[in-house]
Amino acid sequence: MKTSVHIGWQSLGDFQSTVDFVQEAERLGVDCAWASEAWWTDAATPLAYLAGQTSKIKLGSHIMQISARTPAMTAMTALTLNGLSNGRFILGLGVSGPQVVEGLHGAPYKGPLTRLKETVDIVRMAFRGERIQYDGKYHQLPLPGGEGKALKLLHEPADIPVMLATLGPKALEYTGASADGWLGTSFSPDHPEALMQHLERGAKSAGRSLSDMELQTACTVVIGEDVEGMIEAQRAKVAFQMGAMGSAKTNFYNEAVQRAGYAEDAQAVQSLWVAGKRDEARKRVPDAMITKFGAIGTPEMVRERFKVYKKAGISSLAFRFADNDAKTNIAQLEQAMDLVKGL
Repeated sequence: MKTSVHIGWQSLGDFQSTVDFVQEAERLGVDCAWASEAWWTDAATPLAYLAGQTSKIKLGSHIMQISARTPAMTAMTALTLNGLSNGRFILGLGVSGPQVVEGLHGAPYKGPLTRLKETVDIVRMAFRGERIQYDGKYHQLPLPGGEGKALKLLHEPADIPVMLATLGPKALEYTGASADGWLGTSFSPDHPEALMQHLERGAKSAGRSLSDMELQTACTVVIGEDVEGMIEAQRAKVAFQMGAMGSAKTNFYNEAVQRAGYAEDAQAVQSLWVAGKRDEARKRVPDAMITKFGAIGTPEMVRERFKVYKKAGISSLAFRFADNDAKTNIAQLEQAMDLVKGL
C-alpha cells in the first residue's frame, strides 16, 4: 500500500517542525505529503516551501477549494508547484461546503458538482497546453461580450494527477468515471460499500475499473497500549466533525458516516453539537464511530486494521496522527510504516 501524511495547520507557528516531519517521512519511504485548506492556511504556500526542502516525496493539495480560485488560477498554481517540485505535485480538488464557500469566500454554493466538473475540464485543458476556451454553465472563457481572448498558459504541458475529495453519491460516481484518484475521508473499511459502490458505478460507466485509479483514504492512526484512553482522546474530534464540519443542513462527513450504518448516532451527535451541548455531543460518540474509521490500538491491532483497509480495496493510506508534537508523530510514523511494510 502507498502511504502519505498530512500537514496540520497547528504547526505553522513552528514550520521547521513540519519540515523535519516531512523530511523524515521522505526518508521512511512515504509516498506523499498533503497540505489542506479550510479556514486556516492555504494549501499552496506550505507545499512551495517544502518543494525546496525535499527531493523525492510527492506533494499534494488536500484539498484546493474550487471556490477560492478561478479554474485558470488553480491550473497556474498547480503548474507552478509542479515546476518548483520537479514534477512531484498532485492536484487534489474538492467543493468544500456552504459554510466556507458562502461564508468565507462569498461565492454561491449552487451546483457544486457541475462547478467541480467544469473546473477539472478547464484545469486539464491548461495542463495539456491548450488555449483555454470553455462554454460551461458557470464558467465561460473568454467572458462573452468583453475584450478577452482565449489564452494559453506560458507553461510546458504537464501530466499532473487530478485527485478528487468527494463524499456524495453523484460526486463519487463522477470521481470514479474521470479522476486519477479518490481522496477519501469518513471511510470505514468495515463498510466500504457505503462509498465505494458509487465509485465503482462511475468507473464502469466510463469503461474503467477501480484498479485504474488510486483509492486513498484518511486514516487516523494511534499506536499504544492504553487503548481505552486513546479512543477517549478521539471522541471530541469526531464530535467536532459530525457537528461543526458543515452546517446543520449540509454536512457531508456526517452523511457519509450515516451511510456506513451509524445514522442514529451521527444525527444525535450533530443535534447536540448544533444545540451548543458540546460536552454531551462528545460523550454521545460511540466507540465504533472512532475505532471503525481508523487504526487505533496496540501494534498488533493496528496491523490488523491496515489489513482490513487493504482487503476493502484501499490502495493508499493517508495517515493522520493524533498529536501536534512533531517528534511524537515521527515515532508514530516509524511504527506505522513498519506495520504497513509487514503486510
